[in-house]
Amino acid sequence: MTPNSIFLQYGQWSAILMAICAVFAGLAFMFKWGFRFRIVGATGFLGVLTAGLFALSLVPLTRTAIPGAVRYSLIYDSAGPQAVIVVPSEITKPQLEATLQQAASNLFSPGRTSQGADQLTIRARALIHPHPGVSEIVVLGQVKRSLSVREDENMNVEIFDERLAQLPQVASNDS
Repeated sequence: MTPNSIFLQYGQWSAILMAICAVFAGLAFMFKWGFRFRIVGATGFLGVLTAGLFALSLVPLTRTAIPGAVRYSLIYDSAGPQAVIVVPSEITKPQLEATLQQAASNLFSPGRTSQGADQLTIRARALIHPHPGVSEIVVLGQVKRSLSVREDENMNVEIFDERLAQLPQVASNDS
């Protein structure tokens, strides 16, 4: 069962309980029971809870896992058309490409404001230390994807090879 279907099921049970409480509230007002205002409050709370559970059933809460991707940290995201992630400085080109695709999938949201742009641009950067006491930010690549289509087939991943070459070389175990 996916988290969305679980939230939908809980929302249905909450809606049933809310309907039962609403019937009791109607009866309480008809017969002027002393707890009638409390049951109205409980019915209102269940209404808000039901709406929240239903909303959670609409939005996917799962993250995409793309093979070969490494962990990244989101360091800039204004909920608009641009975001920046930071990746480890020991990343390889295939890992960077997979990580950018994963970030593009995970950061998609239909609620992003376009601010005049029709694509979400996610840049990946790393921090290198060319000399002791000196840190330099290197933008390694970017991905551009649609702001409106969840399953974007035209995702454009661009790797900056000359900047990727600036990273410290990782010792490979090919021997």
